Amino acid sequence: MAVIVLVMQTTASFWDSLVFDGIDDLDVEAVTALFGTVEVVARGRGAGVPGCRGAGAECPDCGRFSDPVHDRYRRRLKDLPLAEQGFVIRLVVRRFICGAADCPRRTFAERFSRLAAPYARFTTRLNHALEREGSRSPVGPAPGWQPSWASAREG
Repeated sequence: MAVIVLVMQTTASFWDSLVFDGIDDLDVEAVTALFGTVEVVARGRGAGVPGCRGAGAECPDCGRFSDPVHDRYRRRLKDLPLAEQGFVIRLVVRRFICGAADCPRRTFAERFSRLAAPYARFTTRLNHALEREGSRSPVGPAPGWQPSWASAREG
């Protein structure tokens, strides 16, 4: 059995307008399609520019702007299907060191609030779609129902 891996062009503004419409702080690095899933790898726009204002982020506790990168990690976010294919965003997130001596937070991760809530496993727009589907049910959503990763897997 042959395995076909499709590597798509990442320089086109197509992906920015389709996936990250209205989200200006992300750059698409790679797009692949394999086994019915399209995967986009993206990172914060200021990544890799040390010492340059705009390369860092603001501490959520004290509000101080910080440049020193402590670490990086990847988040996997499930998004709405694209052309009947599963769609996943692999987001490279930077952790910064807060330089304020009086701040209780020593490190913090950059936030992409328009894309997904902190710690979320699926995007804001997938979350809204799941909420709309739940509200369309003849009996309505169950009391206290929140979209879950299990319910997002079906989409």
